[in-house]
Amino acid sequence: MAASELIQDDDDIRPHVEVNVTTTNPVSPPPPQRAVNGKASLHAPSPSPPTAGEPRPEVGGVGSLLMQHQLVRSLTRGLRRHCDYVKISVPEERADRLPREWWKTGVAFLYAVFNLVFTTVVITVVHERVPDKSVSPPLPDKFFDYVDRVPWAFTVTEVNGLILVGLWLIQWLLLEHKSIVGRRCFFLIGTLYMYRCITMYVTTLPVPGRHMVCAPKLYNDSTGKIWRILRLISGGDSPRWMWWYHWFCWVLSASGVICILVAHEHYSIDVLVGYIATTRIFWWYHTMANTHALREAPNNFLLRTWWNPIFNFLERNVQTTVPLVFSWPVPLPASCRQRYRMVEGGRDE
Repeated sequence: MAASELIQDDDDIRPHVEVNVTTTNPVSPPPPQRAVNGKASLHAPSPSPPTAGEPRPEVGGVGSLLMQHQLVRSLTRGLRRHCDYVKISVPEERADRLPREWWKTGVAFLYAVFNLVFTTVVITVVHERVPDKSVSPPLPDKFFDYVDRVPWAFTVTEVNGLILVGLWLIQWLLLEHKSIVGRRCFFLIGTLYMYRCITMYVTTLPVPGRHMVCAPKLYNDSTGKIWRILRLISGGDSPRWMWWYHWFCWVLSASGVICILVAHEHYSIDVLVGYIATTRIFWWYHTMANTHALREAPNNFLLRTWWNPIFNFLERNVQTTVPLVFSWPVPLPASCRQRYRMVEGGRDE
């Protein structure tokens, strides 16, 4: 015979337990007695004495029924005790502490584009103030005194710059938290271009070499200046096993800086100031971003920088260090995802 019981509680749903027990001599039990509170009693009534001529029932059938009820009750108590430890809470802290906020990335991108366009405007304006080479010769530079000019060196600098930009774009597309990394880079690029605008406009130096041929001055030709501006406009961490990538990018950057000097396209002071400004603002920004205790420290003098309000705007909701995680920029098709889950499931088994 078969016996089943469904256990329910008012607060939570208990599992459905079914127990199948087979006995050799099944005997149909009499209906259970009703208790005072209206609930069915789990104990079977005592059998009435057999009358004359009636077969005597076997005692084993009643005992097997009691054993079934006891087994179901013991299983139920065990499951109730076990259910208290089944709940597993998985907090989504990383998703909350590293919000994407693409709209902030868009604001940082507009900030970088604005300063890039503004740089071309300042170059056009400053070009009208550059003194003539016949009147103001190039300033003396110690590096130029010891190293002769190499005409093709500046081309190497431009090629290295294009390669580095392409590598950065590929790496950025493969990052998981590309929105946070992107707005940081856009802010740094825009700020450096703004510094360049200020330094070019404040102090106008003569050209660094007589080989340089400047475009003709436009003076009061506003239309010509606008067309010149348009022509000018048209013109993170990685893992340790990628040490070769670190060195490759570093060699490209260093060779590009050296080739600028070898080509006599910029003064040594220009390269030195550019290096100091680029590295310091990068280190200051990421020190503040990765060390959250400094954001509210009373003795942190980095809070006095002029760009600290912009930093708070961009990094307010980023509550932890951005991990180095790569992902595909385009989501995989549903069939590929299903196969991937099947493979992972097979590995787990």
